[in-house]
Amino acid sequence: MIAIYARQSVERENSVSIETQIDYCKAVLKPHEKQETVKIYKDQGASGSNTDRAGFKEMIKDIKNGSINKVITYKLDRISRSLNDFVGILQIFKENGVEFVSSQEAFDTSSVYGDLILKMLIVFAEFERTSIINRIKDAYSKRSDIGLYMGGRRQYGFNLKDDFINGIQTKILVPNENELQQIVYIFNYYSAKNTSLRSLAKSLNSNNIQPSNGTLWSSSKLSTIIKNPVYVKADFNVYSYYKIKGVKIINNAELFNGTYGARLYGRTTHNSALDDWSDMKLVLGRHKGIINSDIWLKCQLKLDKNKSLGPSVSNKSSYISGNIICGSCGSLMTTVKSPKSDGSFRRYFICPQKSHKKNCCGCDCTIYADDLENFIDKCIYEKLLQIKSNYEKNCALSKTYINQIKLHLKDIQLQQNKLADIVLSSSINKDLLSTLNQKAHVLSLEKSSILNTLKQFKAKKQSDLNSSIYFENWLKADFNQKKAIFQILIKKVIIFKDGTCEIIWNI
Repeated sequence: MIAIYARQSVERENSVSIETQIDYCKAVLKPHEKQETVKIYKDQGASGSNTDRAGFKEMIKDIKNGSINKVITYKLDRISRSLNDFVGILQIFKENGVEFVSSQEAFDTSSVYGDLILKMLIVFAEFERTSIINRIKDAYSKRSDIGLYMGGRRQYGFNLKDDFINGIQTKILVPNENELQQIVYIFNYYSAKNTSLRSLAKSLNSNNIQPSNGTLWSSSKLSTIIKNPVYVKADFNVYSYYKIKGVKIINNAELFNGTYGARLYGRTTHNSALDDWSDMKLVLGRHKGIINSDIWLKCQLKLDKNKSLGPSVSNKSSYISGNIICGSCGSLMTTVKSPKSDGSFRRYFICPQKSHKKNCCGCDCTIYADDLENFIDKCIYEKLLQIKSNYEKNCALSKTYINQIKLHLKDIQLQQNKLADIVLSSSINKDLLSTLNQKAHVLSLEKSSILNTLKQFKAKKQSDLNSSIYFENWLKADFNQKKAIFQILIKKVIIFKDGTCEIIWNI
């Protein structure tokens, strides 16, 4: 079936009527097409700025149902005046095998010329889309940099009040006295020892304290509130917290004086073992903060710690869980169990980006937990054996080395005493006194250097001793002890696509 589409937004004296448009469209029918069924779709008084038109939507529905093989219109702008919409519609035509012809512009997608024009239109439409997106991003960035309200749901604990900033109409946050008390309670409760988000939610719900949307509190809702810097009296410690995380901070450090709250814009990237904050930015707000920075930071550190001890780390099925990284996407790999014929289970590591989100190609082979644990067992044993051997060799040398250092220190002390005796005598002149003072200064620096070396050597010796103790513990370690030693010795284990792995050691 062939479709003819006609649209007239407003009837004017010089406008082409729908009937005339249909006549022009019929005139371009090829001889063999005149025998086919022709269906007329028309929209009277409909704008071309959008596609919300009854006749047009009916035609698209028929196209998707496969009943139309060709669309003819009077001019291209009868379909749409928006380039983006027009290209999208042509894509629908193409996907459903529909030819498109404009009777007045010699536009025919079945011809080589028409196909070329279509590709050019797609390029220009993509350029237009990208330009619009960039303009919106730039405007958003500039508005947020000066602290303008960027929309969205109001923050719990605040109301919105109309205001002007730099002559621009916006909204500012003003305290909501009823909710403010709950915010203080939330932070004080969670900052205390032996508390959790779950127990905090239970406490709030049991006291019939509800979020602004009238639902019950949950761990995720409370986590969102606690992580939000809008509540903190942002001082230099808060500035440093975000600086360490790699967040772009718009305001100068000296403006973080513990008075105002702040706003965090952007999203962290979660597809790696550690979150990436580099695309985020922090801007001081125009409202006063509520929570002291020490309490707020306690809560952040607690959340960060809980996150680092997430499901993968606290997994009881394998002592190496939490440090196994997918070499393809950087995600933490998790352990799963599969039943065996004898009723027991076999454990293996998988990348959640592959198994759940389908965003990663993962490994080409199965990584069984038993095999990986046995391999890491052997590597840790060999590492500790090497450390123990080095420690025993160094023990024999360390006594002589320390004695030499002590003898050197004693020699320096004798020289300092001689210089002191000479300086105290009354027989030296001014020039000799200056020389002696310089010599004394050199001896003092040398003594400080030797003491520092001795301190470092003793620290290294203690570290080697600890590692040697790890070796003894490893031979008789239970699950928790193995996990603790593993966390100390190994930073991460990377599993590559071919099933090979690389151990990144902490020591």
